[in-house]
This record gives sequence, structure tokens and C-alpha cells, in this order.
Amino acid sequence: MNPVIIRPAERRDLVAIGRLAALLVDTHHALDPQRFIAPTPDTPKGYAQYLGSQLRRADSVLLVAEDEGVVGYAWARMEGMDWMTLRGPAGVLNDIVVDPMARGRGIGRQLLGAIIAELTTRGAPRVVLSTAARNEAAQRLFLSAGFRPTMVEMTREG
Repeated sequence: MNPVIIRPAERRDLVAIGRLAALLVDTHHALDPQRFIAPTPDTPKGYAQYLGSQLRRADSVLLVAEDEGVVGYAWARMEGMDWMTLRGPAGVLNDIVVDPMARGRGIGRQLLGAIIAELTTRGAPRVVLSTAARNEAAQRLFLSAGFRPTMVEMTREG
């Protein structure tokens, strides 16, 4: 098994990233179909196009984990003061996902460490993220990396 390489994403990675992003959408929808949107056949392409637009942004960080192809990615953005969430400037981790066939090898931990390091280098005084309430595996990863719960999102339909 080759060592996993964590590197900045490139345009050539977008198809693989789109596939993984659709997996992220599907996972969240399966956890709570009332809260999270369902993937469609267009999800991989649409998500890839959106993340492709982030490649040009100076405030955006998109990393991939490569091991005989892209097996994971993480996406974060530097944000300023946010009055809506009562939060000062921060690096905001939006996505992190590893292909199920590559899980259990520490790739998620490597991606998380690399994106935190990049956000810190860019001056982020803190890194914040949201995780699905029922995604206990992700929460264990985040807790082990020093994150602490600070907010609880609540949803009411109808």
C-alpha cells in the first residue's frame, strides 16, 4: 500500500471530488432525510462545478487525499466576522469525506490535520465546523482533533 498524499486540489480532480461530494450528500440524507437534501444524478457534476469555482478563491482551501486516485477531500474557507452565528473570524471546514473503501487508514485524520494547518497558516484564529447530530464517527474524529461542541442546530418541519 502506497502512502497517501495530501495535496491541493486541481481541476483534474473535480470528477473524483464530485463523486465523493455526492457520497457526502447521500450520507447526510440517509442520516436525516427531512433535514438534508437528497442526491440526484446531477449532484456529482453540480458539486464538482461549485468546488471548481472555489479553486480560484484566495479565501478557499480545497485539499485531496491521493492514493492511486483521489480517495478523499476536504474543503474550508476563511471567513470574517459572522453576526448571524455570533462568531469572530475563523476558518470554516465545510466538507471532509473519505471514500468508504479507503476508510480506517487514518486518511480523514490526515486531511483534517492538513486543512487545519493550512487555515492556521492563513491566519485563522479558530476553526469551526458543523456535523450531523447522528454522524458519531465524524464527531469522534473531530473531538480527537481538539474540537469541542459549541452549538446545536434544531430543525422543525412544517
